[in-house]
Amino acid sequence: MSGAASFVPTPLLLSDSAKARLKALGEAEGKSGLTLRVYVTGGGCSGFQYGFDLAEDIADDDTLIEFGDVALVVDPLSYQYLVGSTVDYEEGLAGARFLIQNPNATTTCGCGASFMV
Repeated sequence: MSGAASFVPTPLLLSDSAKARLKALGEAEGKSGLTLRVYVTGGGCSGFQYGFDLAEDIADDDTLIEFGDVALVVDPLSYQYLVGSTVDYEEGLAGARFLIQNPNATTTCGCGASFMV
């Protein structure tokens, strides 16, 4: 193989527990194929914070990443901060929540809801 190799960023990943939770949410609402919108906003104790919402509409410039019967959708501004991250779901003493495991974050807050790159 000759020439310069091109780098293709790893898209977002979805853990098995997050897939299972999205599937369960869809079944509870009588819908199949739920799409979770993942986004980044300014604020939080570390500079940026993560947000999650069930996507009703998908814009032309959004990135849709499908995982069988569930999917993630990310807007172009947020995508650059989330490339290579894994969306996970956990239930514990702090409650139940979706969270991001972000290899791009240089600093995160104690609860993992905000980060800095």
